[in-house]
Amino acid sequence: MNADRFDRGVEALGLSLSSGARERLLAYAALLLKWNRVYNLTAIRDPEQVITHHLLDSLAVVPHVGGVARLADVGSGGGLPGIPLAIACPTLTVVSIETVSKKAAFQQQARIELGLDNFSVLNERVENVRAEPLFDVVISRAFSELADFVALTAHLLAPGGYFLAMKGVYPDAEIARLPESVRLRESLNLDVPGLGAERHLLILDPV
Repeated sequence: MNADRFDRGVEALGLSLSSGARERLLAYAALLLKWNRVYNLTAIRDPEQVITHHLLDSLAVVPHVGGVARLADVGSGGGLPGIPLAIACPTLTVVSIETVSKKAAFQQQARIELGLDNFSVLNERVENVRAEPLFDVVISRAFSELADFVALTAHLLAPGGYFLAMKGVYPDAEIARLPESVRLRESLNLDVPGLGAERHLLILDPV
């Protein structure tokens, strides 16, 4: 694991991490690679790409969840972006919702090994989840079509809450198919160091 590359990426993102958060993030990446040999958690197996495509890509969202108390990460697979956000933002409560049992089991193991008291995982279909209290933000990283994402998760949002959708190329067609109950507040270009691909963060508000 190239810690120097990770450090340069974090600096390029303008983030300041505690030494404990840095060590936990690198330990999480190592754990993801270890489990991935058996459980196929992610298609990415190269340690350098885990840094850029997973850690730094997830951390690029940190500036946009400032002041948020409770966040739900839907369809998070190996815990992305939820686990990196929980590590980088210790005051943020993160609940991951993952339907695939082996992926949820990995996240639970990561929670234990990394000592993440502000992170938990639910092995359920998102439409069946009933949360109390509700969430300030519901985030997804390539979980599904935008219209499906907001339809399946709207019941999890607290009043005044909003959706964050992490996408690659700007999804014009998906945005056009959004229901009238949701509006696009803003689309942000995310410059992820070393990724070499378009990344967009869409902020969506219930109307």
